[in-house]
Amino acid sequence: MTTPITGRRFLVTGGAGFLGSYIVERLKARGATVFVPRSRDYDLVDREAVRRVLADSRPEVVIHLASKVGGIGANRKNPARFFYENLMMGAQVIHESWAAGVAKVVAAGTICAYPKFAKAPFREEEIWDGYPEETNAPYGLAKKMLLVQSEAYRAQYGFNSSVLFPVNLYGPRDNFDLETSHVIPALIRKIGAAVAARAGEVQLWGDGTPTREFLYVEDAADGFIAAVERYDSSEPVNLGSGTEISIRALAELIAKEMGFSGRFVFDPSQPNGQPRRVLDVSRARERLGWASHTSFQDGLRRTIEWWKSQP
Repeated sequence: MTTPITGRRFLVTGGAGFLGSYIVERLKARGATVFVPRSRDYDLVDREAVRRVLADSRPEVVIHLASKVGGIGANRKNPARFFYENLMMGAQVIHESWAAGVAKVVAAGTICAYPKFAKAPFREEEIWDGYPEETNAPYGLAKKMLLVQSEAYRAQYGFNSSVLFPVNLYGPRDNFDLETSHVIPALIRKIGAAVAARAGEVQLWGDGTPTREFLYVEDAADGFIAAVERYDSSEPVNLGSGTEISIRALAELIAKEMGFSGRFVFDPSQPNGQPRRVLDVSRARERLGWASHTSFQDGLRRTIEWWKSQP
């Protein structure tokens, strides 16, 4: 069944954030009415605030992106907070959307939900085959509960919701705070500081061997729009580019783009995170009619140029 966008009312939690801002732009360009709640006005960890935002916006479709996120360091410092806040936001947004008569919810899961030693490329059928990587397991498991809830509410109530599992996102408007950012913005920030200081080296966590897959944020936004329009199932769907690169190779690529000729000093006493992350994205092609189209080098160049343009 196709879900129209034009003329419909949307609530986008996290709509002022990185991915959310691109999704909101696309919805508005298609003629939707979009309500973007701010955390200072609606604390989605609180059940009454979730009820209030639904009453204020009266959405027909909810896109749930709001989350408490960060890199390995932030996850190590805040495991309880990341588990509790993400679990409560997701559970209440889906439950109260059902109770309010919302027609459809599309929610963002996380690649961190996959088992630590999942076979690469990760296939949706294997998402329950083991425990996530320990440093971000509380966050990953909290987001994984969206999938359980979606399936349960569809089975008992016939409620239409879906959960997408995007790989690591990057692009303009990303979070470049070293305490809470993910790997690409953190590397850009560190290498940029080294270039400015004419430093000869950059220190990085781990040993550089883990691999990651990255998806340009605008491609991810298109994937969510495709799910709103075309996907009516609680079976998980991966969103990714299908391209895998090691952290060491990624650092060298960013260094080349930014004109840094020094060396990288890796600290193996610090955690590597999950050994490999790369997705099988065939389900997204088959069921959403979606595939990423931005090359990694083009996306990386746009991200670096955006960061350089900021005051």
